[in-house]
Amino acid sequence: MRLSLTGLNHKTAPVEVRERLAFDQRSLAEAFRELRSRNGIYEALVLSTCNRVEITVAADEDADPDASVTDFLCRFRKVDPQSLRPHLYHLHDREAVQHLFRVAASLDSMVVGEPQILGQMKTAFALAKACGAAGGYLEGLMNRAFSVAKRVRTETDIGKSAVSVSFTAVELAREIFGSLAGRKVLLVGAGKMSELAARHLHRSGANQIFVTNRTQDRAVEMAELFHGSVVEYNRFIARLPEIDIVIASSGAPHYLLHKEDVRRALEARRNRPMFLIDIAVPRNIDPAVNELESAFLYDIDDLQKVADANRQGRLKHAEQAELIIAEEVDRTMSRLKAREVAPTIVRLQEHLEELRLAELERSRARLGPLTPQQEEALEALTRSMMAKIAHAPITELRRQAAQPGGLTSIDVIRRIFRLDE
Repeated sequence: MRLSLTGLNHKTAPVEVRERLAFDQRSLAEAFRELRSRNGIYEALVLSTCNRVEITVAADEDADPDASVTDFLCRFRKVDPQSLRPHLYHLHDREAVQHLFRVAASLDSMVVGEPQILGQMKTAFALAKACGAAGGYLEGLMNRAFSVAKRVRTETDIGKSAVSVSFTAVELAREIFGSLAGRKVLLVGAGKMSELAARHLHRSGANQIFVTNRTQDRAVEMAELFHGSVVEYNRFIARLPEIDIVIASSGAPHYLLHKEDVRRALEARRNRPMFLIDIAVPRNIDPAVNELESAFLYDIDDLQKVADANRQGRLKHAEQAELIIAEEVDRTMSRLKAREVAPTIVRLQEHLEELRLAELERSRARLGPLTPQQEEALEALTRSMMAKIAHAPITELRRQAAQPGGLTSIDVIRRIFRLDE
């Protein structure tokens, strides 16, 4: 079995590329069916967030998962291969394991130490299992990734006062306005990102929070959490003139706010500034809004400025976390390789036992009837001989399992003992 990961993230691709590849839950079942129909791919996991789209597969040793997954992405998301390939990275086996562990521990996040990515990975894995795409191989690996993330948070301070992209957006708003007290805030979308933003806004002194969402019940639920008010989804644009800060985090696949909507709102506000933060992927606010005077629009990539400042303060803890991950990667690779070599060891033991029993039968035919004591002595003798014969190759199989080129040596042992016949 070969582990392969193909993807792009905020470091390799701008938001306009990431949003074209983003998956929603409705398309995952079909995506998994197509992935697993490709030659040599047995298991698959799709992680799609604001900052990354990554596909991890367990594939046959002779397969070409890089080409298969890249072709799948281009066809499924209708993207030109030439424009996509420069943004993709391909990781295999040890590098893929290390990457998964770093992502789970939030070392590869835009804001190092934010806890949201771990929940997103757990959701992605649960969806893959529900669709029958993730089996025992990926299950063992992902459970280990979750344990590593927990260990990093327990043994380091990387998660202390952890921030998310939502918190970064609020920090940027505070940087622009100073105090948020008295500012009117509209949350467009009542998902997890909006809830996190609302929590940070509430802590920062914003006490006039309005919530709008396509599903009214969810908007009411969130507004109650923060003593906010609900705005009807089909009327929120009309309420823009009274809003100072808009945070858009809806799952809508198209723009909800256009340049003309914001222009009219600014005129009604007599050009008092309006601050808009678009943390959705795909984006909810037309980038052309930035052309308007007094409108300040920031998308998720613009939040990198604040994220960089936070990251600098966490480098020391990140270094400690990297040491933990290196140790866990070594341990996991040993387990994965031991798992791969286990069938060979079992087959070798079975093969030697078959030879022992066959020779015993021939010997009994020549020796005639034996006493119980003689039978016991013959049994003990042959078992001891076979154990001594098996000891060296089994020890070598286990040793080679931990070596980078161990599969070649394991294959030699299989051929010497004719285990594939």
